[in-house]
Amino acid sequence: MPEARVVIDLDVPGPTISRHLYGHFAEHLGRCIYGGFYVGEDSGIPNERGIRLDVVEALRALNIPNLRWPGGCFADEYHWKDGIGPKADRPSMVNTHWGNVEENNHFGTHEFMALCELLGAAPYVNGNVGSGTVREMSEWVEYLTRDGDSPMVRLRKANGRDEPWQVPFWGIGNEAWGCGGNQRAEAYADLARQYATFLKDHGDNKLYRIAAGASNDDLAWTEALLKAVSCLGCGRDPKNIFQAISVHYYTIAGTWENKGSATEFGIDDYYRTMAKAQDIERIIRAHSALMDAYDPERKIGLVLDEWGTWWDVEPGTNPGFLYQQNAMRDALVASLHFDVFHRHAERLVMANIAQTVNVLQAMLLTSEDGGLVRTPTYHVFEMNKGHQDAAALPVHVLDMPSCSVDDTEISLLSASASVKDGRALVSLSNLDAETALDVVLDLRGESSWESSGRLLTASKPQAYNSAAAPDAVAPVPLTVEPEPRGLRVSLPPHSFATVSLVL
Repeated sequence: MPEARVVIDLDVPGPTISRHLYGHFAEHLGRCIYGGFYVGEDSGIPNERGIRLDVVEALRALNIPNLRWPGGCFADEYHWKDGIGPKADRPSMVNTHWGNVEENNHFGTHEFMALCELLGAAPYVNGNVGSGTVREMSEWVEYLTRDGDSPMVRLRKANGRDEPWQVPFWGIGNEAWGCGGNQRAEAYADLARQYATFLKDHGDNKLYRIAAGASNDDLAWTEALLKAVSCLGCGRDPKNIFQAISVHYYTIAGTWENKGSATEFGIDDYYRTMAKAQDIERIIRAHSALMDAYDPERKIGLVLDEWGTWWDVEPGTNPGFLYQQNAMRDALVASLHFDVFHRHAERLVMANIAQTVNVLQAMLLTSEDGGLVRTPTYHVFEMNKGHQDAAALPVHVLDMPSCSVDDTEISLLSASASVKDGRALVSLSNLDAETALDVVLDLRGESSWESSGRLLTASKPQAYNSAAAPDAVAPVPLTVEPEPRGLRVSLPPHSFATVSLVL
């Protein structure tokens, strides 16, 4: 069996891995909101104010840190005042981006804030730049976060909420280069400055304003935003305009027209997926380097607020609903991404997987009869939650196994580690689809520890969970053996593992 060595310096803590790197995304898209998070007060499915309690319970187990809403593309056609007040009086709209279906606005601002309170998650509200106004977004901030007396405070109180909410994260539009308005970078950069100016801090609620950033490696878009708020050597403070710039990256093994199946794929598709997933490191590194040139003190954060796999929809489902299954392959895409996030924690401050329930690379799949399935990706989030707000540790992989994909060499072992409160967590992914791998953990800086391990794998990379087999892919104990240089674990093919250490 092949062997690799992973050197971990347990006594060299690095930057903090923000818990917000484990954030989520809920858009008015398909069955993410209606039938996913929200079933209405009259549903026979247990709920609180219409919010599904089994979904809340499952997500609370992940320590979900933040939730982005209402989009996505939907955000730039959403007018928040249509989603407040008595439900019977709320006007409907057409969701032109996702299935051209009617949206009744029964899930609006108060419902979203109630959901965040149930989850214990910080709200990340994405405002409307594409079809909205500066005043509309400014008033939304006032409605949500201002205390005392003002027109929006009186409106909020009339709708049953006396106290303001804490809403730290605010997105200034979404994908302004595409569905958010088909804007030029320089034109959007000026709008972002304008909108950010009127998104006010009210009381003790301090906004973290996030400018809508690039797709993939469009560095010109990022540079336009940086030029709009800073200049080399001029002394202008970039943090006073907006506090972060976003970027979006999806793992697609095929083409946008033919993405391929989530569960029916061959070995070449599997490795092509791993190669596409690993490319996120190049993209984060490129945007970070550009940001370092304009913002060497790293006052502006990088936010990957849409990421994940994107496959063809499941047969027989609405193509505008983006409902896809979630296999062991998807879990490894997630584990690989988190290792990259941990390595770039000094600049990357938030990430939001797309999306939480029933859409794209979801945590949970629900059915109308009340069924709920935890996906393989859900288990990666749960197994990795110990990295939240921990200090990243230096990790060096020796004797790295690799293979060639379309003339590109990719690594077949991914690893990261962190430490917090006398406990260390090591994450390991064997990306080889067919071959097991022995891994020696060369632990340096500490002389003693207690260890335990967990393993996530399946009979094949195509395996997934369903109502009939909800635990086809689920964590099991992993044997961790002492070794002169530290510890040894054996990773089956296409597997993810965590090793916990009490130091």
